[in-house]
Amino acid sequence: MKNTQNLNYPKDKLNIVWVTDGSNDGTHSLLENYENVQLFHKDERKGKINAMNRVMPHIKTPIVIFSDANTNLGEDSIMHIVNCFNDEKVGCVSGEKRIVNKDSDAAAGAGEGLYWRYESTLKKWDAELYSAVGAAGELFAIRTALYNEVEQDTLLDDFIISLRVAQKGYTIQYNPEAYAIETASANVKEELKRKIRISAGGIQSVIRLRSLLNIFKYGLLSFQYISHRVLRWTITPLSLLLLIPVSAGLAFNEGLNNFQFYTVFFWLQIAMYLSALLGWLLENNATRIKVLFVPYYFFIMNLSVVLGFFRFMNNTQSVNWERAKRAA
Repeated sequence: MKNTQNLNYPKDKLNIVWVTDGSNDGTHSLLENYENVQLFHKDERKGKINAMNRVMPHIKTPIVIFSDANTNLGEDSIMHIVNCFNDEKVGCVSGEKRIVNKDSDAAAGAGEGLYWRYESTLKKWDAELYSAVGAAGELFAIRTALYNEVEQDTLLDDFIISLRVAQKGYTIQYNPEAYAIETASANVKEELKRKIRISAGGIQSVIRLRSLLNIFKYGLLSFQYISHRVLRWTITPLSLLLLIPVSAGLAFNEGLNNFQFYTVFFWLQIAMYLSALLGWLLENNATRIKVLFVPYYFFIMNLSVVLGFFRFMNNTQSVNWERAKRAA
């Protein structure tokens, strides 16, 4: 709340809304002490998207900005986001997610930070080409009139909301000057738990947004969606599973003692997975080698997609977020 109060934006144009459904730690009681705050609270916890659907009809401003309670926003973030809406073709704006970690050598922090820098670069390029493919729930905004109620069992609400805005012919823009700061997961186990949920939600999203696969209707947006999201959540992990035996067969055919392409490619894969294994062994060891955290995190990310797929197929993923423990 202190972070919100310190945001650089005209106070008479900023409506602050808190939704604390299911909170049992007295947060809603504390928020009642603040002036100019709309508070929505129910004791029952039905998930984030249920709360959003319930509160959105009460939002009267032309632009609504979503954020999470465990993030801090940059002082000028609201100003930078709102300015993007001067373009009438823009229906959604995504801010940048920045990971901070006091223990900079932790595998989860190093891997997650690298992943979000990579993801931010892709969003920047996507937006420059045409449109970003989805928004990060830590900080994104849409034109209020474009919001449609989302299915109650939706796992990736931010992704579904933003892509459905894009389906209406608007673009999703990305502005890294508007940023949200969040601490890294406490360890890779906690990060894996979070990624499995996201991966299960990714499979669900591919099914619900299947009309976006029609490149004849959505053109460049469809191409960006398939290449950036669909392949990541479906084909890529399966390809990695098949890559080792296929490249092994080709390498054995060439002979393992030469430097031909398939042989070198096979040994590079072996080296990567051995590095990931070593990164896992050293994660909680006093001796930490940061370069090993990258292949380790890469392996964990792709493992989470496989596990998330089975969790979705078994219908065992709850719509309620189980908060991952964050680094101190």
